[in-house]
Amino acid sequence: MSARIAGLVAALSLAIPLSAACGAAPAENTSASGGPDAKTATSVADFGGMDKLVEAAKKEGKLNVIALPRDWANYGELLDTFSSKYGITITSDNPDGSSSDEINAVKTLKGQDRAPDVLDLGQSFALSGAQEGLFAPYKVQTWDKIPDGQKASDGGWVNDYGGYVSIGCDAKRVPNCPQTYADLLKPEYKGKVALNGDPTKAGAAFAGVYAASLANGGSFDDIQPGLEFFKKLKAAGNFNPVESTPATVQNGETPISIDWDYLNAGYADQFADKGVDWKVVVPSDGKYSQFYAQAINKDAPHPAAARLWQEFLFSSEGQNLYLKGYARAVLLPAMQTDGTADAAVVAKLPAVEGTPTFASEAQINKAKETLASGWGAAVSG
Repeated sequence: MSARIAGLVAALSLAIPLSAACGAAPAENTSASGGPDAKTATSVADFGGMDKLVEAAKKEGKLNVIALPRDWANYGELLDTFSSKYGITITSDNPDGSSSDEINAVKTLKGQDRAPDVLDLGQSFALSGAQEGLFAPYKVQTWDKIPDGQKASDGGWVNDYGGYVSIGCDAKRVPNCPQTYADLLKPEYKGKVALNGDPTKAGAAFAGVYAASLANGGSFDDIQPGLEFFKKLKAAGNFNPVESTPATVQNGETPISIDWDYLNAGYADQFADKGVDWKVVVPSDGKYSQFYAQAINKDAPHPAAARLWQEFLFSSEGQNLYLKGYARAVLLPAMQTDGTADAAVVAKLPAVEGTPTFASEAQINKAKETLASGWGAAVSG
């Protein structure tokens, strides 16, 4: 399971009960008849309507994605549905890559046909990538339904799904599953507590440390208590340095995993028939939520297909597929209002009480700097 670096902005209705080698020269750009080049299109109107966008995307016939594990937020079904619906061949590169890998691919593969067309990024990388001018502004048809705090004003990036930090636990291997961050320090969890990656690179792990800070007197302005918590966890012998993945969960190597609730909830389904009794809880002492963002590579080799992919993800069909993977879709409030949300899958989302709070861009950047300088020392030795 990939773990991508992330941050977050503004509110989603998360309080509702409840993822460089050389290549060939890029293909010729497509454009709608009478419209601008697909690379400069900022909305479906620039193509002359949705039918014309579909036509242009089908003419390209390809879409390059990167760092999209099939078992992350139901991306397997999302990719298959899009490909089947539009007859577009998808090349999925480096599915276990990080957000930093995605940004590096945009830079190193520029001008090549194998460059990524679209990106699924942790918020901090969406912000930094936008500052570097790497993304093509584009506003999907459902743009007005997306809260202002969850999108760049020019459409350079847009939040699409998110979740809460949770604690997953194999109840067959751990008699008393932890319910809070404080519980994780108990001697009975020696060598059992893992993160989904390195918090200096991986979004789930970054969020796990931020949640630990909130659980130990810290704040969005101060992630240091989170570092101190993991230092204590390491000293107690409870911290397991193995990166949590579906394989390590199934084989018992990481019997307790701090990860996104949509990933942990997915494990509960995925391994129920394999002898894994996976329990999931959002810790009451460390509630932390965030989103991932979509962006289009400014130099996408298949610019029309890239824009069609965005339209698909932000349609009710795409958003319901995220929900099916336990991810909290950004358009859920609007979809519940207009009746397009799949109530059955919404009812299965892990329960969370209270109203979430969110870090600002400046707070996220500060936290990243603190982790970059202090994480290694906190868990080394």
